[in-house]
Amino acid sequence: MNKLIVSAIFALTALGYTANAQKKATVKKLPVKEQVKTNVNLNQIQAVIDLNKIKDDKVNVTITPPKFSSNEIVFHFPKTVPGTYSADNYGKLVDEFKALDKNGKELTVTKADDNSWKISNAKSLAKVTYYVNDTYDSEVGKGFMKEDIFSPSGTNILEGKNFMVNNHAFVGYFEDKTQLTEIPYKLTILHPKDLTGATSLVDTNPSDTEDTFMASRYFDLTDNPIMYAKADIETFNVDGMEIVFSVYSPNNVHTAKELLPSLEKTMRAQKKFLGSINNNKRYTVLLYLSDVEKNDAKGFGALEHHTSTTVVFPEAMDAASLEEQMKDVVSHEFFHIVTPLSIHSKEIHDFDYSNPKMSKHLWMYEGVTEYFANLFQVNQGLIDADEFYQRMVEKISRAATLNDTMPFTEMSANVLVEPYKDQYLNVYEKGALIGMCIDIIIREQSGGQKGILSLMKDLSNLYGVDKSFDDEELFGKITKLTYPEVGAFLNTYVAGKTPIPYDEYFAKVGVTKAKVQVEANPFLKDQKIPFITVNPSTKEIMVVPGGQLNSFMNTLGLKGGDIITSFNDKPYNLDNIYDLIMVSQGWKTDDAISVKIKRNGVEQTITGKVKLDFDEVEGYTFTDESKKAINKYWLKG
Repeated sequence: MNKLIVSAIFALTALGYTANAQKKATVKKLPVKEQVKTNVNLNQIQAVIDLNKIKDDKVNVTITPPKFSSNEIVFHFPKTVPGTYSADNYGKLVDEFKALDKNGKELTVTKADDNSWKISNAKSLAKVTYYVNDTYDSEVGKGFMKEDIFSPSGTNILEGKNFMVNNHAFVGYFEDKTQLTEIPYKLTILHPKDLTGATSLVDTNPSDTEDTFMASRYFDLTDNPIMYAKADIETFNVDGMEIVFSVYSPNNVHTAKELLPSLEKTMRAQKKFLGSINNNKRYTVLLYLSDVEKNDAKGFGALEHHTSTTVVFPEAMDAASLEEQMKDVVSHEFFHIVTPLSIHSKEIHDFDYSNPKMSKHLWMYEGVTEYFANLFQVNQGLIDADEFYQRMVEKISRAATLNDTMPFTEMSANVLVEPYKDQYLNVYEKGALIGMCIDIIIREQSGGQKGILSLMKDLSNLYGVDKSFDDEELFGKITKLTYPEVGAFLNTYVAGKTPIPYDEYFAKVGVTKAKVQVEANPFLKDQKIPFITVNPSTKEIMVVPGGQLNSFMNTLGLKGGDIITSFNDKPYNLDNIYDLIMVSQGWKTDDAISVKIKRNGVEQTITGKVKLDFDEVEGYTFTDESKKAINKYWLKG
């Protein structure tokens, strides 16, 4: 999972602001030998999702179970799902739950908890029906891992226009003495003819209004989201992997064709970086663009799956900013095909959706993944070395605001509860830095010939998609595959409480501390003091009065007290200031820009060019020529 973190949001929050896509003719089917057999099986669960008849913004689902021998059966929805690391209780989205016999007579049902229904006389059970609610139109946007279900793992029900079908929120599973999550699922989705579904699942039904998918088990069903919309789908092939890119933009601001070149460049670079480590035949990117001026998704970022990712961003972002965010976020999710998808513990492989047990190794699942999402960019020439160093510096800085002495393995195993839950964001900061340090150790010990990608390939060969490891054995396996120094690092800095001395590891590759120049945010001074504020009673954005302004504002002729109503003809206020902050991340010096303001009650439009200041910040740069060779091995492989 990747959730967006924008530094400016935190600064504004300090002032009291709370930051609030498969067309059958388009997507090729996989060869028959790769398809899951569709023969009817008595030990099969059948699910039908009807997207044609929407009731009060809810979708009807019918489940046909296998035959049960027990008198009582429990039907569950997940408490959490892999990759989210939060207790979301998807059963709360379910209404009008009914259990029926073959004559349509209702059986006795008892609601056991938020996610569970006990069904009596289960031997007579013929089907279960219920309605599923939307999450996108009820999100409040109160911040990271708070009240909302993270949008990429939620549901969207927009009749006749868009359905985000995350199957874990639509289809549940049965449990008697053991959870019935290991038997096949047959999923049928009834949908309007003009809406097509994008997914990595294989549709075996030739109909234009009915799709049929098979999954070997519940995990495989929930691991494959589907987005239905009027087709805006592009495909390309990278070394035998078909990439399917589907976009839903409610106001047609962006298209798949527009965004495709940047995505294709990024994913080609990723595949080149990974080499032969992954052999997926298809990978699907589902991009949902939220109209945040309406009741719509507010949780921006992405959620990984074995062969796909769901992504949610504000539609208001300009193309350049959206492409930049897509590069970082989608690359993170794509690298999850390495870990935990190919390398994972038993807790993940045999995931308990009702009472989840978390693995100790989020440092690898999320941290190493985040490290790869940055390393591949410098390795493939998408960014230069100095930018890569600065990204790592920023991670050191953000990690320092969290608990640096909490053992990472302890936090990971307990991440669903406090106080560990509050430290989850560190998986993207210190977790990535752990990956960096291990990479440097392996480079040093191997004379530059190996790195952490070599380790991940070795672990993937040792385990793979269908074989899991015991949490307690992983450090020993890694040490055996690498060097004693790696084992010592893991035990001291990952399982232990000792903070990592980053300077020592940077020095091994010739990098030392230095003052560096970075482009300043147009709305922040020194990365923290805002030049804008918000009037909570009117929701208007205003230039902070009485202070010295930056080059961005002075060049445009803005003055303290000016009320900002729009940038580039896009209106902004308190309700969508988050969009403005995100959009501004993509502004570059000399970009054309227009701003509408009210000054002393008079409206006016100012046009000009972006001019950004530079902040001098503590950073790192290459200084030790004796380390030139190992530095090159580290960054370029």
